[in-house]
Amino acid sequence: MIPSERRDFIYRYVYEHQTVSIGDLVELMNVSHMTVRRDIRMLEEEGKVIGISGGVKLNDALRQELPWSEKARLHHRTKREIGQFSSSLVEDGQVVYLDAGTTTFEIAKVLGERFNLTIVTNDFSIMQYLMNKSQLNLYHTGGQVDKRNHSCVGNTAASMLRTLNVDIAFISTSSWDLLHGVSTPHEEKVQIKQTLLDVARRCVLVSDSSKFGKYGMFRVCPLDQLHDIICDNQLPADVVQQIIEKNIKLHLINT
Repeated sequence: MIPSERRDFIYRYVYEHQTVSIGDLVELMNVSHMTVRRDIRMLEEEGKVIGISGGVKLNDALRQELPWSEKARLHHRTKREIGQFSSSLVEDGQVVYLDAGTTTFEIAKVLGERFNLTIVTNDFSIMQYLMNKSQLNLYHTGGQVDKRNHSCVGNTAASMLRTLNVDIAFISTSSWDLLHGVSTPHEEKVQIKQTLLDVARRCVLVSDSSKFGKYGMFRVCPLDQLHDIICDNQLPADVVQQIIEKNIKLHLINT
């Protein structure tokens, strides 16, 4: 691998495993310790990872998300289970918003077999999947195209959402915690997610636990502005208790 490919591999691997030893990276890439340390140092300078004794961990201050195709391969079983449960909250005849993301894509796969639903999304992959489901009413937000995440973002997309009354919105995120709430490293995503808080009767955060404890530069909302959070059962017990104390419906999925 050339240096840029090595650094991409390291970041993806750390993104998935949170903490990785230098020895593991040496073995996986078949390169020297010195090469791995040099690559880690460059990733540190970009703010993506933090070097620790004998290894490297993901920076809690998230600077960049993985592209859609990379995220789709991570924690797929957990996302599928979250998708199955999330779909059970949807009632016939409702207007459902599916935020851009690989977890919401799993919700789309289940709702695609339902009838009498209107699906609104800013995600091109979700829309493409549902296009041949003739029994569903479909709306895409349009707007500025985020090629990396297969979606539309920005004011144009948010303006379209302001014309709607949404029954239930499933909101995705790359980072959330108790202190910063829902956040993102990308400013152009904020407006869409904040608009949903105004136009949706029920706002549901869908996220696997690997994204908890991370925060991006741009705040979306505190957790208590959400009605529900759907996550797997790997959240720390004290975090579960604090979320419940905020009067948020917390649904933990066994995985």
